[in-house]
Amino acid sequence: MKIIECPRDAMQGFQNFIPTEKKITYLNALLNVGFDTLDCGSFVSPKAIPQLADTHEVLQSLSISNTRLLTIIANERGALEACKHQNISYLGFPFSLSETFQQRNTNKSMLQSYELIKSIKRICDENNKQLVLYFSMGFGNPYEDIYSTDLLKFWAEKMINLNISIISIADTIGIATPVLISSVFNEIVATYPTVAWGAHFHSNAITTFGTIEAAYNAGCRAFDGALKGLGGCPFAADELVGNVATEMLIDFMDAKNIKLNINRSALQNALSLVESTFE
Repeated sequence: MKIIECPRDAMQGFQNFIPTEKKITYLNALLNVGFDTLDCGSFVSPKAIPQLADTHEVLQSLSISNTRLLTIIANERGALEACKHQNISYLGFPFSLSETFQQRNTNKSMLQSYELIKSIKRICDENNKQLVLYFSMGFGNPYEDIYSTDLLKFWAEKMINLNISIISIADTIGIATPVLISSVFNEIVATYPTVAWGAHFHSNAITTFGTIEAAYNAGCRAFDGALKGLGGCPFAADELVGNVATEMLIDFMDAKNIKLNINRSALQNALSLVESTFE
């Protein structure tokens, strides 16, 4: 079972700029917890996400840890910048199952983005990095674009044919029901069992346990979260839908008697820093 902590997602839509030193302190506290992966920054246009314009500087000051680092990229330039950092293991690319949202998020069509992914995959391979693909709007969209499990499987097969082996399905706007989540993961895990499937849910405290349980029971074994449920995609809607609260993910796994390599005192320390970091 893998927990991917996503402070990048928590920070990116936050209006007040978080000072670089505060980011570094918070991320280093998270690195002590024992998460599998830390989604810690992005190499996208500072105009698009000014909050993360200091990712290069932040990365230079992160502690060595068993937790692997992931940064989000949206083009070849960002991929090449990310590859300059030896401490980055994963490059994450958001590919939307909604044509409207793909244009809104990356200024490219789905087909253009697919061609871009081919180039980014080559860059990753040449630099010993692993590409993580996110299917945003993975459970539907608010734009009335066509959505179906068949569409998801169509694009999944194309990505798998590029030798992409880590794919996370994202509920970008928090609309997925347990029934839909169960249906999607049951089918996709059975069809492509060699892929490491993950879930990136946006939800609230009321719906969190139902969404986690539906995905877990259907075979998903990697979950994204953010402490206190902060964040959400700033390009998806006028109001952000928060991430799954990591502490609720941990509570769920504790209830299932799933062994986690989590340092509980380091977790409490990181939780104590949330309020001062996100003032």
